[in-house]
Amino acid sequence: MQQAEAQRTGERNAVIRDIRATMAEFGITAADLDPGRASRGDAQGQAVAVRYRNAATGETWSGRGRMPRWLVAEVAKGRKKEEFAL
Repeated sequence: MQQAEAQRTGERNAVIRDIRATMAEFGITAADLDPGRASRGDAQGQAVAVRYRNAATGETWSGRGRMPRWLVAEVAKGRKKEEFAL
C-alpha cells in the first residue's frame, strides 16, 4: 500500500512540474486559470463599469449577473432600476 502511495505521489509531482513548466513557457499565472476569481471583469480581465448606483448608500452594480439585494428591495418598493442608472 505504501509503495502505491509513493508511486502516486511521484506521478503527481511530475505532473505538477510539467504544469509549472508549461505555465512558465506561455506566461500563464494562477490568476489566468480562474479570472473570475481574481477580477470580476470582462473576458480580458478588465474591470466592468458601474451602471447603477444607490446614491443613499453608495452601493453599485455593473448590470451583470443577478440584481443585488439593495436594488431588488428598491424595485419591490415600486421604484424602477433606471432611476439608479448612471
